[in-house]
Amino acid sequence: MSAPSTVQSVTVPAPTSAPAPSDSKSWARAFADIRAGVANRELWSHLGWQDIKQRYRRSVLGPLWITLSMGVTALGLGILYSQLLGSPIDTYLPYITTGFIVWAFLLGCLTEGTETFIANEGLIKHLPAPLSVYVLRTVWRQCIMFAHNMIIYFIVLMILWGGITKSGYVITDGGVPQPGLNWSALLAIPAFALIAVNAGWVVLLFGIISTRFRDIPQVITSLINLLFFMTPIVWSTDILQKRFGDGVTWRSLVAELNPLYHFIQIIRAPLIGAQQSWHHWAIVGGFAVVGWVLALFVMRNYRSRVSYWV
Repeated sequence: MSAPSTVQSVTVPAPTSAPAPSDSKSWARAFADIRAGVANRELWSHLGWQDIKQRYRRSVLGPLWITLSMGVTALGLGILYSQLLGSPIDTYLPYITTGFIVWAFLLGCLTEGTETFIANEGLIKHLPAPLSVYVLRTVWRQCIMFAHNMIIYFIVLMILWGGITKSGYVITDGGVPQPGLNWSALLAIPAFALIAVNAGWVVLLFGIISTRFRDIPQVITSLINLLFFMTPIVWSTDILQKRFGDGVTWRSLVAELNPLYHFIQIIRAPLIGAQQSWHHWAIVGGFAVVGWVLALFVMRNYRSRVSYWV
């Protein structure tokens, strides 16, 4: 994505706090880059807003197209799959809507994350800014789009309030009774913060790898459809339990073995008043720790090469 002309109006402080050891492959330089990037909040937040404006400039609705497209998709597939799966529309539509909203955020971070440094080639070669600025730019842009999409959730919630607020409602006929929407919905806030932390290492790690191996974005794009249908978004885990029972088999564990399911569930469950399991939080938190260790290791060894690879 090309840099907007308004970038010149933003004051970019040089990362003077970065140490200058002779060895470019140092942990000090990697951590200094992260600190300097976070400190340049004015730069990456401005660039993120400009990305949204550039994408929808000269359109009548502007960024509202983000909300409209998500609403049409959720409504259309919600009505279709509720009939195919025999699910009550008043409980299934909130389920699929929240699933699509979280999936859009995860997918955006994954696909656009692979292009983070490639798309910012011009800025990287001419702007004295930390590499983490471009990572934060991508994550912030996805957060803005997530906030736009959440408008659809609140609209669906107002229309179908009675469906997911009653105790014992089910997502699919014969499914597991759910406790209903309550104050635990506020857990979606720290859940999103945890996912955003994971988004940081995803963008950083895949962004650096993709600058060296340009096939990575194409590989991920080709796997998107498979990832979507393998993740419980338009279908519920109740279906697996009804079909294969509670026994531990590979069929019944299809969802549990899919990391994306846990990322979606820690936000979706509180938002629709569904049963919450802390093992989802533990898995997502584990991915955050392991992912950042890998990302920082790659950052330490290949940070200085990104400007040459792009």
